[in-house]
Amino acid sequence: MITATNLVVLLMMLVGIVGIVVPVLPGLLLVWAGTLLWAVESQSTTGWVVLGVSSGLYAAGLAAQYLLPGRRMRAAGVETLTIGLALAVAVVGFFVIPVIGAPIGFVAAIYVIERVKYRDHGRARTATVQALKAVALNMGIELSTALAILTTWAIGVWVSRP
Repeated sequence: MITATNLVVLLMMLVGIVGIVVPVLPGLLLVWAGTLLWAVESQSTTGWVVLGVSSGLYAAGLAAQYLLPGRRMRAAGVETLTIGLALAVAVVGFFVIPVIGAPIGFVAAIYVIERVKYRDHGRARTATVQALKAVALNMGIELSTALAILTTWAIGVWVSRP
């Protein structure tokens, strides 16, 4: 059923998905917030079940987002301290170059740190490739989670139609 709330929630989710690909907005949080808005507005059992399932998906997505890419990088020999420093540079990069500064800062920091540490372009390049793969994996996890939440909400809307 098309209602004003459903349209607003759908728009929130679509903007959130765009925010995952173009990191300007907290994309996954915005997608989840759409289900929260819908559940509060609908005040139905279906709404609360959808919110519960979406919250579980959100938590699982966040956990996977922080565990899997870092684990793969450490397996490739990139140390935890290097990852931490690269994350700090990514935060600065986000504000220095809006939208694309975070991933550029993260990847560039990995290369520079590894290059200085080992004085070997090949090793630094390998670490940088792993960092790029980690960024892509992170984005893929977040996008998959957002689409799972959107699908859960769509099923909830379909089930609760009159």
